[in-house]
Amino acid sequence: MPGKHQHFQDPEVGCCGKYFLFGFNIVFWVLGALFLAIGLWAWGEKGVLSNISALTDLGGLDPVWLFVVVGGVMSVLGFAGCIGALRENTFLLQFFSVFLGLIFFLELATGILAFVFKDWIRDQLNLFINSNVKAYRDDIDLQNLIDFAQEYWSCCGARGPNDWNLNVYFNCTDSNPSRERCGVPFSCCVRDPAEDVLNTQCGYDIRLKLELEQQGSIYTKGCVGQFEKWLQDNLIVVAGVLVGIALLQILGICLAQNLVSDIKAVKANWSTHGDGYKLLNKQHLEKQWLILTISEGSVGSTASELSREGPGLNPTA
Repeated sequence: MPGKHQHFQDPEVGCCGKYFLFGFNIVFWVLGALFLAIGLWAWGEKGVLSNISALTDLGGLDPVWLFVVVGGVMSVLGFAGCIGALRENTFLLQFFSVFLGLIFFLELATGILAFVFKDWIRDQLNLFINSNVKAYRDDIDLQNLIDFAQEYWSCCGARGPNDWNLNVYFNCTDSNPSRERCGVPFSCCVRDPAEDVLNTQCGYDIRLKLELEQQGSIYTKGCVGQFEKWLQDNLIVVAGVLVGIALLQILGICLAQNLVSDIKAVKANWSTHGDGYKLLNKQHLEKQWLILTISEGSVGSTASELSREGPGLNPTA
């Protein structure tokens, strides 16, 4: 409307989104660095860092890999998001968004494939557990992981106790000299609440007995079936955790892309109006120079006039 002036505000980077993304990623970065440090420390304690070939010697899964890989990914993402937000670096922010987006779609694809190919996933899980059963005594971290899983899910082996025939220490062959022959690890045993001291020999010779006799002493169900049952019983909790992780990833991607858009808008605004700002600055400097020149000229002219008129004004002249 005539007589009214509209004020258009120049685009600027939103501080709330910027510092929220910075804080979110600095926590992510610290946690990743902590996981990575724990993994490297564990490898150092096992002598892996001084003998890298030991990584391939283990037949099963080394749980330390989880700490190293997860910690490394979290550290890289946290660094890119944290420094990118703080320094308003569009390259690091785009890297953060793309990397996080790839992880999100990999998780989504894994979930869909696991639902569609349930039988294949079950077979692969059986093979995975059995390969780790074979390497049970080869790595203390793997041993602790298997013991924890069998105790937590009240199971023994992938499909049942007889899977421990795959391990050289527990198989029932006549040529096996081990004292653990035809036995199972203590984590397969049904714990007696009255026992204060853990009996680590409770599984010795247990598979020499009939299956009905075994049921009161050890868990006879496989870990694959027990894991599936646990998922069904805790489906809401598991789904809630997965949805929460996905929402955090989507939030991080949206914040990073929003910050990139703000930075690009500010740069575009400077590119568009840069010549105008330079012209106004040049005109301002020229105006100041002109005022200074006029002032100096006025002072010089006044001084010369005074010098010419001086003798006439002097009463003694």
